[in-house]
Amino acid sequence: MKRLLFDRRFLRFLLVGVINTVAGMGTMFLLYNWGGCGYWFSSACNYLVGGTVSYFLNKYYTFEQKERDSKYVFRFICNTLICYLIAYGAAKPLVLHLPLGLSEHMMGNLAMLCGAGLYTLLGYIGQRLFVFRL
Repeated sequence: MKRLLFDRRFLRFLLVGVINTVAGMGTMFLLYNWGGCGYWFSSACNYLVGGTVSYFLNKYYTFEQKERDSKYVFRFICNTLICYLIAYGAAKPLVLHLPLGLSEHMMGNLAMLCGAGLYTLLGYIGQRLFVFRL
């Protein structure tokens, strides 16, 4: 099972992740820290921007799916939404309960960072096994 999930596609997925992370997380942290937007709105915008970049790069580059079929879009949206809700829904309460002595705003930043890490892992597994099934 480990070999089935962690192959060259996983490395490509990580490379695509760097690209969509710059786009999505850049948007999220700009909105949260300088735009005065809240946790959920900022993190959701991360996945609107990063998710769009991720879909196209993962579909054509990582998983090499050339066919034009709306089932991929639907599956990708479902996977993204489920992974987002699980990752960010778990990250915020977990981080806020850590006795770090940071301000609530800084804890929000840390929660978003942790949510992004969890989302990456869940997102890859979902894309590999559900969205672009290989």
